[in-house]
Amino acid sequence: MKIAGVMSGTSLDGIDVAIVEVLGRRIRTIGFLSTPYTEATRTAILAVSDAVTHTSAISRLNFQLAELYARAVLRAVRRFGPVDLIGCHGQTVYHEGRSNTLQLGEPAILAERTGLPVVANFRARDIAAGGQGAPLVPYVDYLLFRHPTRTRVALNIGGIANITVIPPAAAPEDVVAFDTGPGNMVIDALAREMGQPYDRGGKIAASGKVDTALLDELLADAYYRRRPPKSAGREQYGAVFVARLKATGLPLPDLISTATVLTAATIAMAVGSRTADLIISGGGVHNSQIVAHLAGFLPAASISTSTDHGIDADAKEAISFAVLAHETWRRKPSNLPLATGARRAVVLGSITP
Repeated sequence: MKIAGVMSGTSLDGIDVAIVEVLGRRIRTIGFLSTPYTEATRTAILAVSDAVTHTSAISRLNFQLAELYARAVLRAVRRFGPVDLIGCHGQTVYHEGRSNTLQLGEPAILAERTGLPVVANFRARDIAAGGQGAPLVPYVDYLLFRHPTRTRVALNIGGIANITVIPPAAAPEDVVAFDTGPGNMVIDALAREMGQPYDRGGKIAASGKVDTALLDELLADAYYRRRPPKSAGREQYGAVFVARLKATGLPLPDLISTATVLTAATIAMAVGSRTADLIISGGGVHNSQIVAHLAGFLPAASISTSTDHGIDADAKEAISFAVLAHETWRRKPSNLPLATGARRAVVLGSITP
């Protein structure tokens, strides 16, 4: 079965589409395309993510994003060939684990524009079953990266960073996963204050100085020591958090340098001293400062990227939602209760034929 996995994450970079073929337990990536958001779309998403807003703005954006998803899927299909199914994560604009979550991108519009069935709304069923609704990618990490003799830690550095810990010869119920804290979200927001969409290659961070007093204050947050399952989002690391940093009066390069170490340090706190293969994916894989700090904080870890293991580091989350859609289509549960805290494994998402 060929599936288009559609992902637009908390970094607000744009829409990722991965065309994937699932053959039994084998997953083959056929192609990957990324379509950047316009500044107007990014602004519209932020407007309903970081503030109390009118329901009309949310409703309009729900349909507008679906139109963009449809165009992105059709563009990928024209390039890589037809698919049988779409798995669309949607754009998260609010998330409170174990309570509620909202991803925009109306699946009826996507199905109508493409003529294909759509699996969407993946997170809600896990929350209904008592879970955090996140992270969901660990199920796919388990399928892709488990090893008979080595501990594997799959790390995704998107807007939020999260890890999946896969012990040697693990069964699904052995896998532990959770959000570690900020990934690129805070760094990107500060870079935009300097007129840059993000800190390309970590160059701004490299030009600044880490403010150790501020870093210590940020690392004192109880979230980083809370036992999983746990999840984080723009609610914790959005506009209010960035405003708190700016209120220190520190130069922006210093704030970016400090935020970069915060990302690496909180990931390292989550990984701990275990000897493991650390397999990185997501946009943060291109930030040499984050990767260098991780290497310093985690001397016992063998660091590689998911690309080194045959899974495009930029495409992994889109690939994951193609695989999750395949499981939903087959009516197979695909959350990991130990990762999300759900009472039981459930079939995720809803199907719009």
